[in-house]
Amino acid sequence: MKTSKPSRQNGFSLLEILIAFSILSLSLGIMLNIFSGGVKTAITAEDYTVAVQIAESLVAKAGTEITLKDHQSTGIENDKYHWSLNIRPYTITGEAIDPKNVTAELYKVNAIVEWGDGDDSDNRQLQIATLKLAPKNNVSSQN
Repeated sequence: MKTSKPSRQNGFSLLEILIAFSILSLSLGIMLNIFSGGVKTAITAEDYTVAVQIAESLVAKAGTEITLKDHQSTGIENDKYHWSLNIRPYTITGEAIDPKNVTAELYKVNAIVEWGDGDDSDNRQLQIATLKLAPKNNVSSQN
């Protein structure tokens, strides 16, 4: 009786295939994590861009559409961004300033935009503040 020699196997063993798939899945998981982090950063950047546009729009309205006087208003934009606009008189104190000669009033305009998913840890806030001049109401004309 003739015994046949076992032929040499061609191909990969099951262990080699399992190790290759493990390395592939680990690499794929890391790549997906990197890309999802990039997407989250892009979404956050877009949210900040919209918030800046809302805040700048509110500040621009102060003095044109909204009279510069003691004022506070709030609202919601795009069902996501809660904003508040505060306009308060701003006084500069100093010895060199004579209140009788001042022909304008200074107002601090503060716009705050908040947004988030409702979870306090993920809420974000943007604030823009500026000073604006308005003509003084009780200026007496001097001749």
